[in-house]
Amino acid sequence: MEDFGLYVIITKPVLPYTRIAEICVATGVRMLQLREKHLSDREIIRIGRDIKAVTQGTDTCFVMNDRADLALLAGADALHLGQTDLSLRDARKIVGPDMLIGLSTHSIEQARNAIAERPDYIGFGPIYPTTTKAIPDPTVGTGLLREVLDFATVPVVAIGGIFPENISTVKEAGARNICMVRYLMESPDLEQRIRTLQKMI
Repeated sequence: MEDFGLYVIITKPVLPYTRIAEICVATGVRMLQLREKHLSDREIIRIGRDIKAVTQGTDTCFVMNDRADLALLAGADALHLGQTDLSLRDARKIVGPDMLIGLSTHSIEQARNAIAERPDYIGFGPIYPTTTKAIPDPTVGTGLLREVLDFATVPVVAIGGIFPENISTVKEAGARNICMVRYLMESPDLEQRIRTLQKMI
């Protein structure tokens, strides 16, 4: 899998889900993840199918967070797994051989172990303090990010507490794939923010 630039995660957005998907397709966002831990399975499947209806046949890859079963039912293109979710091997038994799978990592050891499982990409963070998660992992900083980028054999997505004011330091560490949540999801001016970030990345 090649580097893909801006990675958008949908979490408690101010805009409708399908509108976000439409904007991501229009702006050429390559990775769009649905991460709504507070919703029911039925709601997630419904929203996922709505998003997939928009991204189908485009360059935007629709990613389902955590749940292999929901990813399959919603027709997702990819599945993103955390450290406490199913193993990549077990998830493969559900989603099959063709679905892309990414893994979250929060330390050098986790990153090395994850890459050994041969995922399509890994997430690494939080780079900076973040309030997106109820129980956030300890921050890793750009020094460890640089170290992971040096040995990674798959694309690495820098995530956690990244905003326009600190994105330059993340880029200087070598990151080519950057994920942002709050900055994008809390604004109705999503399209302009995405285009601005794409220029910065």
